[in-house]
Amino acid sequence: MAETVLFVDDEEYILSSLKRLFAPIGLNVLTASGASEAFEIIKREEIAVVISDNMMPGESGIDLLAKVKIATPDTQKILMTAYADLATAVDAINLCEVFRFITKPWDDEILINTVQEAVQRYQIIQSLQHNDESKLLSIAQAIELKDAYTRGHCERVANFALMLADELNMSEQEQIGIKHGCWLHDCGKIGVPEQILNKPGKLTDEEFTIIKKHPQWGIDIAQNARLSPVINNVILYHHEKYDGSGYPLGLKGNDIPIESRVAAIADVYDALTSNRAYRDKFTDEKTMSIMISMSKSSFDLELFDIFIYKCLKFTPEFITSITSALQNK
Repeated sequence: MAETVLFVDDEEYILSSLKRLFAPIGLNVLTASGASEAFEIIKREEIAVVISDNMMPGESGIDLLAKVKIATPDTQKILMTAYADLATAVDAINLCEVFRFITKPWDDEILINTVQEAVQRYQIIQSLQHNDESKLLSIAQAIELKDAYTRGHCERVANFALMLADELNMSEQEQIGIKHGCWLHDCGKIGVPEQILNKPGKLTDEEFTIIKKHPQWGIDIAQNARLSPVINNVILYHHEKYDGSGYPLGLKGNDIPIESRVAAIADVYDALTSNRAYRDKFTDEKTMSIMISMSKSSFDLELFDIFIYKCLKFTPEFITSITSALQNK
C-alpha cells in the first residue's frame, strides 16, 4: 500500500503544483492550506512524511512540525522555506527534528528524491518497530537499488556475519541484532547522491567525505526507530578499523563493539568477492591476499582467523601460501 505524504502551504497554486509533480510517483498525496487543517489530517490519517511551508498565517511550519513530533514521532518532517536563516534552522532542528530543509523555489528532482528518502526512512522505522523482517529486508534491498553493484550485498553480509557469530556462540538475540544491523548497515546511503555511489572511477576527496557520512546518517534513522544497541553498533561502527584509522569516530581495538568487528569482516569479504562499478570481483586468492594485507590494521585478528578457517574453511596451507607470497614481494 502506498505511503501517505502531506504537503502544507497557504498558497493554493503551490499545492496544485506539488500534487501534479508527485502524481506519477506512487505516493498518496494529501494537502492542507494551514497548520490547523494539517494537524486535523494528521490526527486521523497515518502520515509517513509531512512537508510544510514555514511562513504561513496563524501557526508557522515550525509550530506545526513541533506538534507532529509529539503526536506522531515516527512521521518524517521536511521544512520548506524561502527564508532559511540560522534561527529558523536551529528552531527546526531543536524543536522539530526535521529530516531535511527544502528552499523555495525548489528543484523538482531534489524535492522528489528528498521525499522518497524520507518515506524509506519512515518505512524502516515502522518495520523495525513491528518486527516485520520481510518488509525490513525488502526496504534494505530497495536502498541497494541506488547502487546497482551492491544488489544483494546487505543480505550476503548478514549471512557471512551470522556464520562468524555462530562460531563465537553469540546469543540468539545478539545474532538477530547482527542480522538486522547488517541488513541496515548501509541505510545511511539513502542520503548519498547516486552519481557518487555509481561513479565508475576513483572518488574525489570531497565525494569520499560524503560517503563517509553514511554511518552517521544511518544511526540517525536507527535512533529514531529506537533500535537495540547491537543494531545501532553495526550501523554506526562497521567502518571502524582495529588500529583506530577507521570512521566515523576512529575507535580502536576492543573499544569497537564485537558485533561491529564481526560485521566489518563480513562487509569487506563480500565487497571483495562482488562486482563493483569500478572493478570485477576478485578470486579467492586475491581476496585473501588483500584481506591478509589489511588484517593487522583493520580487523580483530582472532575473529579474522576464525572467519577464514572455520567459516570459509580455507586450509592453513592455502593461507600460508598467500602469506608467503606477500612476504616475498
